[in-house]
Amino acid sequence: MRFLAFLLALCVGEVFAEKTNIVFIIADDMAWDDSGVYGNPKVRTPHIDRLAGEGMRFTRAILTCSSCSPSRASIITGRYPHNTGAEELHWPLPGDQTTFVELLKESGYWTAAAGKWHLGDAVRDRFDEIREVDTSGFQLPAGEAGKTGKFAETGKGDEKSGCHEWVPLLKARPKEKPFFLWLAALDPHRPYDEGILEKPHLAEDVRVAPYHLDTPEVRKDYALYYDEITRLDRFVGLVMAELDAQGVADDTLVLFISDNGRPFPRDKTSVYDSGIRTPWIVRWPGHVEAGTVTAALVSAVDIAPSFLEVAGLETPGAFEGRSFLPVLRNPASKGRNFAYAEKNWHDYEDHSRAVRSAKFKYIRNYYHDLPGTPPADAVRSESFQAMLRLSKEGKLTDAQMACIISPRPEEEFYDVEDDPHEVRNLAGDPEYAEEIEAHRKALLKWESTTGDRVPGLRTADEFDRERGTPTAARVRPRLSKKEMVAKGLAAP
Repeated sequence: MRFLAFLLALCVGEVFAEKTNIVFIIADDMAWDDSGVYGNPKVRTPHIDRLAGEGMRFTRAILTCSSCSPSRASIITGRYPHNTGAEELHWPLPGDQTTFVELLKESGYWTAAAGKWHLGDAVRDRFDEIREVDTSGFQLPAGEAGKTGKFAETGKGDEKSGCHEWVPLLKARPKEKPFFLWLAALDPHRPYDEGILEKPHLAEDVRVAPYHLDTPEVRKDYALYYDEITRLDRFVGLVMAELDAQGVADDTLVLFISDNGRPFPRDKTSVYDSGIRTPWIVRWPGHVEAGTVTAALVSAVDIAPSFLEVAGLETPGAFEGRSFLPVLRNPASKGRNFAYAEKNWHDYEDHSRAVRSAKFKYIRNYYHDLPGTPPADAVRSESFQAMLRLSKEGKLTDAQMACIISPRPEEEFYDVEDDPHEVRNLAGDPEYAEEIEAHRKALLKWESTTGDRVPGLRTADEFDRERGTPTAARVRPRLSKKEMVAKGLAAP
């Protein structure tokens, strides 16, 4: 009997050895183009650049939401945020949602997570091990939110990056099983600290977006954001080095993305490309040719079915994405015709939807009576406070006013190839009427097919829209969607 068990163990081990390991790395609030390999040489990212040099870099990768927890809930379930039960910030993912992680686990993978969690308690059992970063000690005192402080005074070291358990977790994995790792950073999320690098980025070297003010204060804000990207980059390099040291790098698929855009005005929480476009790098030796670049359009909702296909598993019917593995086999393929994104409550109420093709973007602002206020930590930043001051003096451009003005356009349409910063709204231009209508119909079809609708009840703002200070509606811990619906605080 013991001999038969031994033979069975050997056979299972051989099957497991044939499975591809998967490492999924998620930056927190990193713009798609803020790395050397994506065209910003001012940000020092040697390890991310190397990852791209050894794999495939996607230039048209789109997130389903530019908001931290809804974006992650969408990725792990392979569903659009409005179908996860966790479409608003801090809503925990319900336990009745199927994730790709438990399917990997059931097939023999060791599944583990380290760093930022942000998915709630109901799906913790989908992982064999979770090393969650306690972020409570990283919050600034009341009245200090949004300000920076000397890193040496925090005493947090690399723990504040959210990445310090990545390599220890990789070292602790059981060696007889294939593994899936969900490695989630806190970098480059606000608040920022000075002095985290021996050689910090210089304010005069940053690249300021045309819809932001170009002032010394804003440049300093950018430079601190760059510093956190470089700190994150170091941990990407450490993970790659550990895979090499364990001799499993050639048997491991690594995917690097960000959960949403830069935490600045008109970036994070917006459905502009600065919010929903993500770096997307795949390294998979033997399957992906080193140094390749693809312009194929892919969506974050496609990650779950792709990982399942890598593991040789079927994709559940409830998943709404499709595998992007055909792009890995043929980088010249076009990928999707359309990618879809949504904006829901994130500190402030909003409801916007977007559909993006390779060349165009159509946006529908259902709550166009509200301004496109950025997240509260960005509201408190000097980058936004300076914009508010100058807006009252009439000194901002139309693009800089985009997240302040109300009412805002009900419809927006951009040529994202010719106008990558989306500052020229073509919605009323008859030259683009045919394309506008095609994208409008595509969005309406997607809304109908996925059961998306405008809520009958708006969730209250938790912060003041000009100061970023808490309102009476801010209560922690935040209720789940089910609890809020039961109390009449959210629409079912």
